[in-house]
Amino acid sequence: MDLNCFKAYDIRGRIPDQLNPDLAEKIGFAYASVLGTQKVVVGYDIRESSPELVEALCNGLRRAGADVYNIGMGGTEQVYFSTFHYQMDGGIMVTASHNPKDYNGLKMVMKDSRPVYGDTGLDAIKEMIASGGCENLPGRAGTEYQLDSMDSYIQHMLGYINLKDLKPLKVVVNAGHGGAGIVLDELEKHLPFEFIKVHHNPDGSFPAGVPNPLLVENRTSTREAVIEHSADFGIAWDGDFDRCFMFDEKGDFIEGYYIVGLLAQQFLSHHPGEKIIHDPRLTWNTQAVVSESGGTAIESKTGHAFIKQVMRETDAIYGGEMSAHHYFRSFAYCDSGMIPWLLIAERLGRTEAKLSSLLEERMTEFPASGEINRTLTQPQQVLKGIEQLYAEQAIGVSYIDGLSMEFDGWRFNLRLSNTEPLARLNVESRNDFSLMKAKTNEILSAIETLDSSTAH
Repeated sequence: MDLNCFKAYDIRGRIPDQLNPDLAEKIGFAYASVLGTQKVVVGYDIRESSPELVEALCNGLRRAGADVYNIGMGGTEQVYFSTFHYQMDGGIMVTASHNPKDYNGLKMVMKDSRPVYGDTGLDAIKEMIASGGCENLPGRAGTEYQLDSMDSYIQHMLGYINLKDLKPLKVVVNAGHGGAGIVLDELEKHLPFEFIKVHHNPDGSFPAGVPNPLLVENRTSTREAVIEHSADFGIAWDGDFDRCFMFDEKGDFIEGYYIVGLLAQQFLSHHPGEKIIHDPRLTWNTQAVVSESGGTAIESKTGHAFIKQVMRETDAIYGGEMSAHHYFRSFAYCDSGMIPWLLIAERLGRTEAKLSSLLEERMTEFPASGEINRTLTQPQQVLKGIEQLYAEQAIGVSYIDGLSMEFDGWRFNLRLSNTEPLARLNVESRNDFSLMKAKTNEILSAIETLDSSTAH
């Protein structure tokens, strides 16, 4: 059996050769057996392969003696919410987020919505399946229930904002034919906003392309709708809406990095002295904002499992990654794609400011390249070569996640992908856009030279 769909933090693979109902049933059985779960929440995204996988997964869970609470179609954060809100033993979301439509996967959590990854059970689940421990599944013992958690989830979302502070804004919402539209229709009943809905209805055939707003070509429809309707801002989500991407009133895409600073500032204005977690790829703006706002900025390795762990260890109120993952203490330290835009809408209503005006100064003060990916033949050698090239100039070096090097007026982070032969580069400067651009091009050129020279 091909178990290459088991990744570091979740399960993802092509349908049906890497992931199929037979394997999904074994995963359900192994999950309940390894973790000893009695009550498990199950949800699924809009992909056409999801219902069949869910049915098999639930069979496996029940055959291991677990009761299943099926919350139906939605987003990953609804599984997180239902798991902690109803005090379940665990939860599984069937989703491949922003992967191509012929992929699917599973994201797993245990009690309190703590992530299941390699060390916390995922490796043991894989080992049980590989060793044949799921070959002769016993008869069904657990029961499956339908759980309607939508109303409780919506009320929880609304609890993050003061409804009295909201103004009747015009908001473009682009679900990318993913699951966000289902939730937006429910939130709309409680909010004074006019929603301009783009690619709104769930459709697993992805007629507008893969729901991934990080792809530049996928931003056009949101930008054009903001401009056409003179909207106050725009939002776009990926398929399971655990990330949200913001556009200002001019239709300009906002890097997730600056949203992290904005939300950190907002939390610290109500909760001074709290801790804020951020990733190492781009840091200066977040650190400056948190310091100015009287908080403590703490750096964590990139990735949801690491961020959540550091947040729990430090009891941080909020954590953010430049990839548009935002984590909240009151959401069991989990990421949500709905809470961030609600908080920003509240702030726009309270201050009556334009979104661009809240960010313009920060973007000028700390211009950033955004993440640039390069496919490499010799990634490790390139990483070493870049470090040697800049070692004499550097005034600070960190290895918390890949290679971070700091200089007088600029810095960069270069890290290798866990799953692909890719290098990911981020560069930022202090109030010098030209320097940032020049150094970005300089490093990219060096990467290309090093990769071609080490390949021979």
